Amino acid sequence: MLQKTYNWAMGAAARPGAERTLAIVSFVESSFFPIPPDAFLIPMVLARPDRAWRLATICTVASVLGGLLGYAIGALLFDTLGQWLMQTYHLEAGFEKFKAGFDEWGVWIILAKGLTPIPYKLVTIASGWAHFNLALFVLASIVTRGLRFFLVALLLRLYGPPIRAFIEKRLTLVMLGFLAIIVIGFVIVLKA
Repeated sequence: MLQKTYNWAMGAAARPGAERTLAIVSFVESSFFPIPPDAFLIPMVLARPDRAWRLATICTVASVLGGLLGYAIGALLFDTLGQWLMQTYHLEAGFEKFKAGFDEWGVWIILAKGLTPIPYKLVTIASGWAHFNLALFVLASIVTRGLRFFLVALLLRLYGPPIRAFIEKRLTLVMLGFLAIIVIGFVIVLKA
């Protein structure tokens, strides 16, 4: 099953609509979707290392634009949609901690959390709820998301063939590790 999924992802990564899919996933992950864009970025860069910078740019731009949707959810729709998203992903406790530190550490929270497996939607919605300076939010989002996606692209461009061989040889282990990173991000928020 995993091998079929991996083969599909590698094949899909080279298809014409792949970049659109990457942009959509990057956009929605920043505001409400649970799967990080890395799940699409990694196979796409492995399949087409010559497009690594383009793909990282697509992830960054779409993620920042999706972050603006998350910001709007926090600023304008928190009592309805924002609360529902926090409850759906069991992020209420983590959100309360974010709210408490936002006045003092807002920009640093955005920069630090944008690089981690902690769900970025938590950061974007909390930024809007706190009415954090929108221009500073956008700038910090560009820096942190760009750094994250360009670092992934750089590492895959430099070490792609050995990484691809490792992934293909130990696919189950890699997928479990990736899933563990996502779960750890949610656990960190829940324990906060």
